[in-house]
Amino acid sequence: MTLKSVQTLLDVLHFADSHTAIVVPELGIRITYDSLRQQVVEMANALASAGIRRGDAVAIALPNGLPAIVSFLAASIAGTAAPLNPAYPYEEFHFFLGDTDARVLLCPPVGAEFVRTAAKDRKIPVFSVEMTEEGKVQLAGAPTGAEATEPTADDIALILHTSGSTGRPKRVPLRHFNLAVSSANIANTYALSADDVSLCIMPLFHIHGLIGSVMSTLLSGGTVVVPAKFNALSFWRTVREHRVTWYSGVPTMHQLLMSRTHQKPVEADSLRFLRSCSAPLSSELINKIEGVFGVPFVEAYGMTEAAHQMTSNPLPPRHRKPGSVGVGAGLRISIMDKDGNHLGTNQRGEIAIQGANVFRGYENNPEANARAFVNGWFRTGDQGFLDSDCYLHLTGRIKDIIIRGGENIAPHEVDEILLRHPAVAAAVTFGCAHPTLGEEVAAAVVLHERNGATEPELIKHCREFLAEYKCPGKIYLVDSIPTTATGKIRRRAVASALVDNQQ
Repeated sequence: MTLKSVQTLLDVLHFADSHTAIVVPELGIRITYDSLRQQVVEMANALASAGIRRGDAVAIALPNGLPAIVSFLAASIAGTAAPLNPAYPYEEFHFFLGDTDARVLLCPPVGAEFVRTAAKDRKIPVFSVEMTEEGKVQLAGAPTGAEATEPTADDIALILHTSGSTGRPKRVPLRHFNLAVSSANIANTYALSADDVSLCIMPLFHIHGLIGSVMSTLLSGGTVVVPAKFNALSFWRTVREHRVTWYSGVPTMHQLLMSRTHQKPVEADSLRFLRSCSAPLSSELINKIEGVFGVPFVEAYGMTEAAHQMTSNPLPPRHRKPGSVGVGAGLRISIMDKDGNHLGTNQRGEIAIQGANVFRGYENNPEANARAFVNGWFRTGDQGFLDSDCYLHLTGRIKDIIIRGGENIAPHEVDEILLRHPAVAAAVTFGCAHPTLGEEVAAAVVLHERNGATEPELIKHCREFLAEYKCPGKIYLVDSIPTTATGKIRRRAVASALVDNQQ
Protein backbone atom coordinates (compact mmCIF):
# COMPACT_ATOMS: atom_id res chain seq x y z
CA MET A 1 0.00 0.00 0.00
CA THR A 2 1.39 3.39 -0.98
CA LEU A 3 1.24 6.57 1.07
CA LYS A 4 -1.02 8.16 -1.55
CA SER A 5 -3.63 5.42 -0.98
CA VAL A 6 -3.61 5.99 2.79
CA GLN A 7 -5.75 9.06 3.34
CA THR A 8 -7.82 8.12 6.40
CA LEU A 9 -7.46 5.91 9.46
CA LEU A 10 -9.87 3.44 7.85
CA ASP A 11 -7.37 2.99 5.00
CA VAL A 12 -4.68 2.01 7.52
CA LEU A 13 -6.55 -1.19 8.40
CA HIS A 14 -6.46 -2.71 4.90
CA PHE A 15 -3.57 -5.13 5.26
CA ALA A 16 -3.19 -8.90 5.20
CA ASP A 17 -6.36 -10.27 6.79
CA SER A 18 -4.72 -13.13 8.68
CA HIS A 19 -1.74 -11.20 10.04
CA THR A 20 -1.87 -10.36 13.75
CA ALA A 21 -2.66 -6.69 14.34
CA ILE A 22 -3.16 -6.46 18.13
CA VAL A 23 -1.99 -8.60 21.05
CA VAL A 24 -3.35 -8.24 24.59
CA PRO A 25 -0.56 -9.95 26.59
CA GLU A 26 -2.31 -10.35 29.95
CA LEU A 27 -5.27 -12.17 28.37
CA GLY A 28 -3.51 -14.07 25.62
CA ILE A 29 -5.72 -12.42 22.99
CA ARG A 30 -4.51 -12.04 19.40
CA ILE A 31 -6.58 -10.10 16.86
CA THR A 32 -6.00 -10.22 13.11
CA TYR A 33 -6.29 -7.22 10.79
CA ASP A 34 -9.50 -8.69 9.39
CA SER A 35 -11.03 -9.02 12.87
CA LEU A 36 -9.86 -5.54 13.89
CA ARG A 37 -11.34 -4.00 10.74
CA GLN A 38 -14.68 -5.77 11.27
CA GLN A 39 -14.89 -4.70 14.91
CA VAL A 40 -14.06 -1.09 14.07
CA VAL A 41 -16.68 -0.91 11.30
CA GLU A 42 -19.34 -2.55 13.49
CA MET A 43 -18.72 -0.09 16.32
CA ALA A 44 -18.68 2.83 13.88
CA ASN A 45 -22.06 1.65 12.59
CA ALA A 46 -23.36 1.40 16.17
CA LEU A 47 -22.24 4.97 16.83
CA ALA A 48 -23.94 6.10 13.62
CA SER A 49 -27.10 4.34 14.79
CA ALA A 50 -26.82 6.30 18.03
CA GLY A 51 -26.92 9.51 16.00
CA ILE A 52 -23.19 10.27 15.62
CA ARG A 53 -22.36 12.12 12.42
CA ARG A 54 -19.19 13.66 10.96
CA GLY A 55 -17.71 16.17 13.39
CA ASP A 56 -19.62 14.90 16.44
CA ALA A 57 -17.25 14.34 19.35
CA VAL A 58 -17.19 10.86 20.87
CA ALA A 59 -15.59 11.03 24.31
CA ILE A 60 -13.55 7.96 25.27
CA ALA A 61 -12.38 7.23 28.83
CA LEU A 62 -10.80 3.79 28.63
CA PRO A 63 -7.57 2.25 29.93
CA ASN A 64 -4.98 0.96 27.46
CA GLY A 65 -6.06 -2.14 25.62
CA LEU A 66 -7.94 -3.44 22.61
CA PRO A 67 -11.21 -1.64 23.58
CA ALA A 68 -9.39 1.70 23.57
CA ILE A 69 -7.94 1.07 20.09
CA VAL A 70 -11.21 -0.14 18.57
CA SER A 71 -13.13 2.74 20.15
CA PHE A 72 -10.63 5.34 18.92
CA LEU A 73 -10.74 4.08 15.34
CA ALA A 74 -14.53 3.64 15.30
CA ALA A 75 -15.12 7.10 16.76
CA SER A 76 -12.75 8.67 14.22
CA ILE A 77 -14.68 7.02 11.38
CA ALA A 78 -18.23 7.72 12.56
CA GLY A 79 -17.47 11.13 14.05
CA THR A 80 -14.48 12.61 15.90
CA ALA A 81 -12.60 10.73 18.62
CA ALA A 82 -12.03 12.66 21.86
CA PRO A 83 -10.02 10.40 24.20
CA LEU A 84 -9.67 11.45 27.83
CA ASN A 85 -7.39 10.36 30.67
CA PRO A 86 -9.48 7.77 32.59
CA ALA A 87 -7.74 8.89 35.81
CA TYR A 88 -9.17 12.42 35.67
CA PRO A 89 -11.19 13.63 38.68
CA TYR A 90 -14.82 14.65 38.24
CA GLU A 91 -14.00 18.33 37.68
CA GLU A 92 -11.65 17.55 34.77
CA PHE A 93 -14.16 15.22 33.13
CA HIS A 94 -16.93 17.77 33.52
CA PHE A 95 -14.79 20.45 31.85
CA PHE A 96 -13.49 18.36 28.94
CA LEU A 97 -16.87 16.77 28.16
CA GLY A 98 -18.33 20.26 27.91
CA ASP A 99 -15.39 21.82 26.10
CA THR A 100 -15.49 19.20 23.32
CA ASP A 101 -19.32 19.24 23.18
CA ALA A 102 -19.23 15.45 23.43
CA ARG A 103 -22.36 13.76 22.06
CA VAL A 104 -21.73 10.34 23.65
CA LEU A 105 -19.29 8.82 26.13
CA LEU A 106 -17.60 5.43 25.83
CA CYS A 107 -16.27 3.95 29.08
CA PRO A 108 -15.65 0.58 30.82
CA PRO A 109 -18.62 -1.54 31.97
CA VAL A 110 -17.57 -1.23 35.62
CA GLY A 111 -16.03 1.60 37.60
CA ALA A 112 -15.50 4.96 35.90
CA GLU A 113 -17.80 6.63 38.43
CA PHE A 114 -16.33 10.12 37.98
CA VAL A 115 -16.76 10.24 34.22
CA ARG A 116 -20.19 8.59 34.35
CA THR A 117 -21.35 11.18 36.87
CA ALA A 118 -19.91 14.03 34.81
CA ALA A 119 -21.65 12.69 31.69
CA LYS A 120 -24.93 12.38 33.56
CA ASP A 121 -24.62 15.97 34.78
CA ARG A 122 -23.89 17.04 31.19
CA LYS A 123 -26.85 14.94 29.95
CA ILE A 124 -24.54 12.94 27.68
CA PRO A 125 -25.54 9.35 26.76
CA VAL A 126 -23.12 6.69 28.02
CA PHE A 127 -22.22 3.39 26.33
CA SER A 128 -20.19 0.67 28.00
CA VAL A 129 -17.43 -0.91 25.91
CA GLU A 130 -17.33 -4.65 26.49
CA MET A 131 -14.79 -7.29 25.42
CA THR A 132 -15.37 -11.04 25.31
CA GLU A 133 -12.79 -13.64 26.29
CA GLU A 134 -12.04 -14.11 22.58
CA GLY A 135 -11.29 -10.41 22.09
CA LYS A 136 -14.56 -9.25 20.55
CA VAL A 137 -15.11 -5.57 21.40
CA GLN A 138 -18.59 -4.05 21.21
CA LEU A 139 -20.87 -1.39 22.67
CA ALA A 140 -23.30 -2.83 25.23
CA GLY A 141 -26.89 -2.22 24.25
CA ALA A 142 -25.90 -0.21 21.20
CA PRO A 143 -28.58 0.63 18.65
CA THR A 144 -28.51 -0.77 15.11
CA GLY A 145 -29.88 0.14 11.72
CA ALA A 146 -27.46 2.74 10.39
CA GLU A 147 -24.11 2.64 8.66
CA ALA A 148 -21.32 5.13 9.20
CA THR A 149 -20.28 6.98 6.07
CA GLU A 150 -16.64 6.59 5.14
CA PRO A 151 -14.60 9.60 6.24
CA THR A 152 -12.66 11.81 3.87
CA ALA A 153 -9.04 12.86 4.29
CA ASP A 154 -10.15 16.34 5.35
CA ASP A 155 -12.56 15.23 8.08
CA ILE A 156 -11.50 15.80 11.69
CA ALA A 157 -10.59 12.40 13.13
CA LEU A 158 -9.27 13.36 16.55
CA ILE A 159 -9.51 16.22 18.99
CA LEU A 160 -7.04 16.58 21.85
CA HIS A 161 -6.17 19.34 24.28
CA THR A 162 -2.82 20.96 24.84
CA SER A 163 -1.41 20.61 28.34
CA GLY A 164 -2.59 24.09 29.26
CA SER A 165 0.77 25.10 30.75
CA THR A 166 0.28 28.59 29.32
CA GLY A 167 -3.29 28.93 30.52
CA ARG A 168 -6.62 27.35 29.54
CA PRO A 169 -6.16 24.13 27.52
CA LYS A 170 -6.52 24.68 23.77
CA ARG A 171 -8.41 22.28 21.48
CA VAL A 172 -6.31 20.72 18.72
CA PRO A 173 -8.37 19.26 15.85
CA LEU A 174 -6.42 16.74 13.75
CA ARG A 175 -7.69 15.60 10.37
CA HIS A 176 -7.46 12.11 8.93
CA PHE A 177 -4.70 13.11 6.55
CA ASN A 178 -2.71 14.72 9.41
CA LEU A 179 -2.73 11.40 11.27
CA ALA A 180 -2.17 9.24 8.17
CA VAL A 181 0.80 11.34 7.03
CA SER A 182 2.31 11.39 10.53
CA SER A 183 1.94 7.61 10.84
CA ALA A 184 3.64 7.15 7.47
CA ASN A 185 6.45 9.54 8.42
CA ILE A 186 7.17 7.50 11.55
CA ALA A 187 7.02 4.20 9.67
CA ASN A 188 9.42 5.57 7.07
CA THR A 189 11.81 6.99 9.69
CA TYR A 190 12.33 3.60 11.32
CA ALA A 191 11.75 1.38 8.25
CA LEU A 192 8.84 -0.34 9.98
CA SER A 193 7.46 -3.44 8.27
CA ALA A 194 5.08 -6.33 8.83
CA ASP A 195 7.93 -8.09 10.68
CA ASP A 196 8.00 -5.45 13.43
CA VAL A 197 6.32 -5.85 16.79
CA SER A 198 5.72 -2.65 18.78
CA LEU A 199 5.18 -2.65 22.53
CA CYS A 200 2.77 0.19 23.35
CA ILE A 201 3.52 1.47 26.86
CA MET A 202 2.32 5.05 26.32
CA PRO A 203 -1.26 6.04 27.25
CA LEU A 204 -3.79 5.92 24.43
CA PHE A 205 -5.39 9.23 25.37
CA HIS A 206 -2.24 10.99 24.11
CA ILE A 207 -0.83 11.49 20.60
CA HIS A 208 2.43 9.68 21.42
CA GLY A 209 0.72 6.37 22.14
CA LEU A 210 -1.97 6.67 19.48
CA ILE A 211 0.25 7.61 16.54
CA GLY A 212 3.83 6.99 17.68
CA SER A 213 3.19 3.43 18.85
CA VAL A 214 -0.11 2.15 17.42
CA MET A 215 -1.02 3.77 14.10
CA SER A 216 2.52 3.84 12.69
CA THR A 217 2.76 0.10 13.37
CA LEU A 218 -0.66 -0.70 11.88
CA LEU A 219 0.12 1.37 8.79
CA SER A 220 3.24 -0.74 8.21
CA GLY A 221 1.32 -4.00 8.68
CA GLY A 222 3.09 -4.86 11.94
CA THR A 223 1.81 -6.07 15.30
CA VAL A 224 1.02 -3.92 18.35
CA VAL A 225 1.36 -5.50 21.81
CA VAL A 226 -0.74 -3.40 24.18
CA PRO A 227 -0.66 -4.19 27.92
CA ALA A 228 -3.08 -2.47 30.28
CA LYS A 229 -0.27 -0.35 31.73
CA PHE A 230 3.48 0.04 31.83
CA ASN A 231 4.95 -2.42 34.34
CA ALA A 232 8.73 -2.52 34.76
CA LEU A 233 8.49 -5.89 36.55
CA SER A 234 6.79 -7.71 33.66
CA PHE A 235 8.29 -5.61 30.87
CA TRP A 236 11.08 -7.94 29.75
CA ARG A 237 8.90 -11.04 29.98
CA THR A 238 6.46 -9.36 27.58
CA VAL A 239 9.32 -8.42 25.23
CA ARG A 240 10.54 -12.03 25.19
CA GLU A 241 7.16 -13.73 24.80
CA HIS A 242 6.07 -11.56 21.88
CA ARG A 243 9.45 -10.98 20.21
CA VAL A 244 9.09 -7.20 20.48
CA THR A 245 11.34 -5.33 18.03
CA TRP A 246 10.88 -1.77 19.36
CA TYR A 247 9.08 0.39 21.83
CA SER A 248 8.65 4.12 22.37
CA GLY A 249 8.55 5.73 25.79
CA VAL A 250 9.35 8.81 27.83
CA PRO A 251 12.55 9.34 29.85
CA THR A 252 10.98 8.33 33.16
CA MET A 253 10.19 4.89 31.68
CA HIS A 254 13.68 4.41 30.24
CA GLN A 255 15.23 5.54 33.52
CA LEU A 256 13.10 3.09 35.51
CA LEU A 257 14.06 0.20 33.24
CA MET A 258 17.74 1.17 33.44
CA SER A 259 17.62 1.33 37.24
CA ARG A 260 16.68 -2.36 37.25
CA THR A 261 19.06 -3.46 34.47
CA HIS A 262 22.87 -3.59 34.64
CA GLN A 263 23.55 -5.84 31.66
CA LYS A 264 21.67 -6.73 28.51
CA PRO A 265 18.72 -8.99 29.37
CA VAL A 266 18.54 -12.16 27.30
CA GLU A 267 14.90 -11.21 26.68
CA ALA A 268 16.08 -8.15 24.70
CA ASP A 269 17.58 -10.15 21.81
CA SER A 270 14.60 -9.40 19.55
CA LEU A 271 14.92 -5.61 19.90
CA ARG A 272 15.91 -3.64 16.80
CA PHE A 273 15.89 -0.12 18.33
CA LEU A 274 14.53 1.93 21.23
CA ARG A 275 12.78 5.29 20.91
CA SER A 276 12.24 8.18 23.32
CA CYS A 277 10.00 11.19 22.92
CA SER A 278 7.90 13.77 24.82
CA ALA A 279 10.74 15.01 27.05
CA PRO A 280 14.55 15.39 26.75
CA LEU A 281 17.02 12.77 27.93
CA SER A 282 20.63 13.39 28.91
CA SER A 283 23.41 12.35 26.51
CA GLU A 284 25.07 10.35 29.29
CA LEU A 285 21.98 8.23 29.86
CA ILE A 286 21.49 7.66 26.12
CA ASN A 287 25.04 6.34 25.81
CA LYS A 288 24.52 4.16 28.88
CA ILE A 289 21.29 2.68 27.49
CA GLU A 290 22.93 1.86 24.17
CA GLY A 291 25.84 0.29 26.00
CA VAL A 292 23.58 -1.99 28.04
CA PHE A 293 21.04 -3.00 25.38
CA GLY A 294 23.34 -3.01 22.37
CA VAL A 295 20.79 -1.46 19.99
CA PRO A 296 20.35 2.10 18.69
CA PHE A 297 18.52 4.49 21.01
CA VAL A 298 16.85 7.31 19.06
CA GLU A 299 15.44 10.51 20.48
CA ALA A 300 12.52 12.07 18.64
CA TYR A 301 10.65 15.36 18.99
CA GLY A 302 6.90 15.60 18.71
CA MET A 303 3.85 17.54 19.77
CA THR A 304 0.09 17.25 19.52
CA GLU A 305 -0.21 20.05 16.96
CA ALA A 306 2.00 18.07 14.54
CA ALA A 307 0.12 14.79 15.05
CA HIS A 308 3.19 13.66 17.02
CA GLN A 309 6.59 13.29 15.34
CA MET A 310 8.46 16.25 13.84
CA THR A 311 12.10 15.15 14.00
CA SER A 312 14.04 12.05 14.93
CA ASN A 313 17.59 10.82 15.13
CA PRO A 314 17.94 8.33 12.27
CA LEU A 315 18.82 4.68 12.56
CA PRO A 316 22.21 3.36 11.39
CA PRO A 317 23.99 3.70 9.07
CA ARG A 318 23.02 7.37 9.40
CA HIS A 319 24.53 9.27 12.32
CA ARG A 320 22.80 9.65 15.69
CA LYS A 321 23.66 12.71 17.73
CA PRO A 322 23.00 12.27 21.46
CA GLY A 323 21.74 15.56 22.83
CA SER A 324 19.91 16.42 19.62
CA VAL A 325 16.44 15.33 18.53
CA GLY A 326 17.60 14.55 15.02
CA VAL A 327 16.52 15.76 11.61
CA GLY A 328 13.16 16.70 10.12
CA ALA A 329 10.98 13.67 9.43
CA GLY A 330 8.65 14.45 6.55
CA LEU A 331 8.22 18.16 7.30
CA ARG A 332 10.16 21.43 7.17
CA ILE A 333 11.96 22.85 10.21
CA SER A 334 13.06 26.45 10.64
CA ILE A 335 14.34 28.65 13.45
CA MET A 336 12.69 32.07 13.79
CA ASP A 337 13.34 35.21 15.76
CA LYS A 338 10.52 36.95 17.64
CA ASP A 339 9.60 38.93 14.52
CA GLY A 340 9.20 35.82 12.35
CA ASN A 341 12.48 36.13 10.47
CA HIS A 342 14.23 32.86 9.58
CA LEU A 343 17.61 32.44 11.29
CA GLY A 344 20.74 30.68 10.11
CA THR A 345 22.72 27.70 11.32
CA ASN A 346 23.60 27.56 15.04
CA GLN A 347 21.41 30.58 15.84
CA ARG A 348 18.96 30.13 18.70
CA GLY A 349 15.36 31.05 18.22
CA GLU A 350 11.85 29.61 18.15
CA ILE A 351 11.32 26.33 16.34
CA ALA A 352 8.77 26.60 13.52
CA ILE A 353 7.34 23.76 11.42
CA GLN A 354 5.46 23.29 8.16
CA GLY A 355 4.06 20.06 6.73
CA ALA A 356 1.03 17.93 5.90
CA ASN A 357 0.94 16.44 9.41
CA VAL A 358 0.64 19.89 11.05
CA PHE A 359 -2.82 21.00 12.13
CA ARG A 360 -4.48 24.09 10.66
CA GLY A 361 -5.21 25.90 13.89
CA TYR A 362 -6.73 25.71 17.36
CA GLU A 363 -10.47 25.33 17.48
CA ASN A 364 -12.40 28.53 18.21
CA ASN A 365 -9.28 30.37 19.37
CA PRO A 366 -8.36 33.11 16.88
CA GLU A 367 -6.07 34.87 19.36
CA ALA A 368 -3.93 31.77 19.86
CA ASN A 369 -3.85 31.14 16.11
CA ALA A 370 -2.73 34.69 15.40
CA ARG A 371 0.21 34.18 17.77
CA ALA A 372 1.07 30.68 16.58
CA PHE A 373 1.05 31.04 12.79
CA VAL A 374 3.22 33.28 10.62
CA ASN A 375 3.34 33.02 6.83
CA GLY A 376 2.19 29.41 6.86
CA TRP A 377 4.62 28.34 9.60
CA PHE A 378 3.49 27.07 13.01
CA ARG A 379 5.54 28.44 15.91
CA THR A 380 5.98 25.64 18.43
CA GLY A 381 6.86 27.73 21.48
CA ASP A 382 10.08 25.72 21.85
CA GLN A 383 13.53 27.27 21.61
CA GLY A 384 16.37 25.58 19.78
CA PHE A 385 18.87 25.70 16.91
CA LEU A 386 19.83 23.73 13.81
CA ASP A 387 23.48 22.73 13.62
CA SER A 388 25.55 22.60 10.43
CA ASP A 389 24.24 19.07 9.70
CA CYS A 390 20.61 20.23 10.11
CA TYR A 391 20.19 18.29 13.37
CA LEU A 392 17.81 20.07 15.75
CA HIS A 393 18.87 20.83 19.32
CA LEU A 394 16.24 21.82 21.89
CA THR A 395 17.16 24.41 24.51
CA GLY A 396 13.81 24.76 26.27
CA ARG A 397 10.36 26.24 26.11
CA ILE A 398 10.32 29.95 25.26
CA LYS A 399 8.27 30.65 28.37
CA ASP A 400 10.73 28.69 30.53
CA ILE A 401 13.79 30.73 29.55
CA ILE A 402 15.33 32.28 32.67
CA ILE A 403 16.38 35.93 32.37
CA ARG A 404 18.94 36.60 35.11
CA GLY A 405 20.32 40.12 35.16
CA GLY A 406 19.58 40.48 31.45
CA GLU A 407 21.22 37.16 30.52
CA ASN A 408 19.09 34.45 28.90
CA ILE A 409 19.57 30.98 30.38
CA ALA A 410 18.12 27.76 28.92
CA PRO A 411 17.02 25.48 31.82
CA HIS A 412 17.73 22.32 29.83
CA GLU A 413 21.40 23.27 29.59
CA VAL A 414 21.67 23.38 33.39
CA ASP A 415 19.71 20.11 33.66
CA GLU A 416 22.30 18.42 31.45
CA ILE A 417 25.18 19.52 33.68
CA LEU A 418 23.45 18.45 36.90
CA LEU A 419 22.72 15.02 35.38
CA ARG A 420 26.43 14.52 34.75
CA HIS A 421 26.98 14.27 38.50
CA PRO A 422 27.03 10.58 39.50
CA ALA A 423 24.76 11.19 42.49
CA VAL A 424 21.98 12.84 40.47
CA ALA A 425 19.09 10.70 39.23
CA ALA A 426 16.85 13.53 37.97
CA ALA A 427 17.01 17.30 37.74
CA VAL A 428 14.78 20.16 36.65
CA THR A 429 15.95 23.78 36.50
CA PHE A 430 13.66 26.79 36.75
CA GLY A 431 13.67 30.50 37.47
CA CYS A 432 12.45 32.13 40.66
CA ALA A 433 11.96 35.78 41.50
CA HIS A 434 14.96 37.81 42.66
CA PRO A 435 14.78 41.40 44.02
CA THR A 436 17.66 42.78 41.94
CA LEU A 437 18.41 40.27 39.18
CA GLY A 438 14.80 39.77 38.12
CA GLU A 439 15.20 36.01 38.21
CA GLU A 440 17.58 33.62 39.91
CA VAL A 441 18.46 30.12 38.70
CA ALA A 442 17.21 27.29 40.91
CA ALA A 443 16.90 23.55 40.48
CA ALA A 444 15.17 20.54 41.99
CA VAL A 445 17.32 17.40 42.18
CA VAL A 446 16.56 13.77 42.98
CA LEU A 447 19.55 11.78 44.21
CA HIS A 448 20.24 8.10 43.62
CA GLU A 449 19.25 6.09 46.67
CA ARG A 450 22.77 5.00 47.57
CA ASN A 451 24.62 8.12 46.54
CA GLY A 452 24.70 11.22 48.67
CA ALA A 453 25.48 14.78 47.62
CA THR A 454 24.94 18.13 49.29
CA GLU A 455 23.65 21.36 47.80
CA PRO A 456 27.10 23.03 47.97
CA GLU A 457 28.69 20.05 46.20
CA LEU A 458 26.18 20.23 43.36
CA ILE A 459 26.57 23.99 42.96
CA LYS A 460 30.36 23.53 42.85
CA HIS A 461 29.89 20.84 40.19
CA CYS A 462 27.84 23.28 38.07
CA ARG A 463 30.53 25.95 38.36
CA GLU A 464 33.06 23.56 36.80
CA PHE A 465 31.05 23.41 33.57
CA LEU A 466 28.89 26.54 33.42
CA ALA A 467 29.41 30.27 33.40
CA GLU A 468 28.76 31.74 36.84
CA TYR A 469 25.53 33.47 35.78
CA LYS A 470 24.06 30.12 34.67
CA CYS A 471 24.81 28.30 37.94
CA PRO A 472 21.93 27.65 40.33
CA GLY A 473 21.82 29.90 43.36
CA LYS A 474 19.59 27.39 45.11
CA ILE A 475 19.21 23.61 44.73
CA TYR A 476 16.32 21.76 46.36
CA LEU A 477 16.95 18.09 47.19
CA VAL A 478 13.61 16.32 46.68
CA ASP A 479 12.34 12.74 46.70
CA SER A 480 10.67 12.97 43.28
CA ILE A 481 9.85 15.37 40.49
CA PRO A 482 6.19 15.28 39.43
CA THR A 483 5.38 14.75 35.78
CA THR A 484 2.22 14.76 33.72
CA ALA A 485 0.53 11.51 32.63
CA THR A 486 2.57 11.69 29.43
CA GLY A 487 5.93 12.09 31.18
CA LYS A 488 6.37 15.83 30.78
CA ILE A 489 7.76 18.08 33.49
CA ARG A 490 5.99 21.35 34.21
CA ARG A 491 8.89 23.57 35.27
CA ARG A 492 6.64 26.35 36.48
CA ALA A 493 4.57 23.93 38.56
CA VAL A 494 7.72 22.52 40.18
CA ALA A 495 8.96 26.04 40.84
CA SER A 496 5.68 27.17 42.39
CA ALA A 497 5.45 24.13 44.65
CA LEU A 498 9.02 24.45 45.96
CA VAL A 499 9.20 28.22 46.31
CA ASP A 500 5.74 28.50 47.87
CA ASN A 501 6.57 25.79 50.40
CA GLN A 502 9.67 27.71 51.46
CA GLN A 503 7.76 30.91 52.16
